[in-house]
Amino acid sequence: MADKAYGVRTDLNQPQAKVKRMVKAGQTYGKAGEQMASQRLQPMGPPPTETQASRLVADKRRPLPPLARASERKKEPITAGAPFGPGVGPIAAGIPTFDPAAAAIEELKLLAQLDQNSDLADLASRWMS
Repeated sequence: MADKAYGVRTDLNQPQAKVKRMVKAGQTYGKAGEQMASQRLQPMGPPPTETQASRLVADKRRPLPPLARASERKKEPITAGAPFGPGVGPIAAGIPTFDPAAAAIEELKLLAQLDQNSDLADLASRWMS
């Protein structure tokens, strides 16, 4: 069977660079077979070269900026995005909010639909009205 070309995956177009198919030991039944089948469709490329690996390590070692540095948004209040103080609130800033009471009511509605226990339905009806 001839090797096929993998388009932009130039690492796979070199037969000597391909990695042997392998699976993790001790998996649940059928998982190893699934991994082998997927590796037949798209083989694994070679591990990163020394240059690529050192670049990845260097990116992670970049120092964090000082916490007390000057603001990069001079005209924006420090409370922007918070649910208090000047500036836009969390909804306007696109920050998802979590309402535990609303989440509990939704869960109660779902449970009331699944279990027709009169006590649970009664409790759900009190909160839904």
